[in-house]
Amino acid sequence: MAHIELNNDLPGIRGLMFYRPETEAPLNALAEFLLRGDNTLSRGERELIGTYVSYLNDCFFCQNVHGAAAGHYLDCNMEQIDAIKADFTSASLPPKMKALLAIAASVQKGGKYVTPEQVDEARQEGATDKEIHDTVLIAASFCMFNRYVDGLGTWAPQDRSFYINRAPQRAIEGYAGSILK
Repeated sequence: MAHIELNNDLPGIRGLMFYRPETEAPLNALAEFLLRGDNTLSRGERELIGTYVSYLNDCFFCQNVHGAAAGHYLDCNMEQIDAIKADFTSASLPPKMKALLAIAASVQKGGKYVTPEQVDEARQEGATDKEIHDTVLIAASFCMFNRYVDGLGTWAPQDRSFYINRAPQRAIEGYAGSILK
C-alpha cells in the first residue's frame, strides 16, 4: 500500500500519475524524449541505461518495466538483462556501452562521481559528447523516477511476466501518450 492514498490500484508510476495527472504529461514527455527520441544510442541501449540505474537504486518496478523494454528492443530475455545488471563488465556488450554504463553508475551515486577518466574512456570507445550527455541525463532522470516511485511506496507486480508481456505494446505506444490507457 502506498504511503498516501492514491485512490487507484495502478502499479508504480502509473498510480502516481493517475493520482496527480498534472505530472503525467511532462514526465511522460521527458521519458519519451530520452528513451525514444532521435538519438545515435538505440532505444534498447537507452532503456538498458534506465534499467541499470533502476537496479542500482533497487527500484523493482522501474528496473522490470524498462528491463523488459530493453530486452524487447535488444532481442534478449530477462535472464540476460539480469546478468547485465549483475555485472555489465562481463556481459557481451560493446565496449562503448560498458563505458556509458560505468558513467551511469557514477551518476546514480551522485553527479560529482563522474570522472574525466570515465568520459575519456567513453570517447575512446566511440561515444559522442551527445551520447555522454544523454547517458548522464537518462541516469539522473531515472534517479528521480525511482525515488518518485519508491518514495511514495507504490506497489509493483512481482510476477515479471507482467512487464515482459507489456513491453511490445509499450514499444509501439511509447511514453508520450497517456500511461493511463
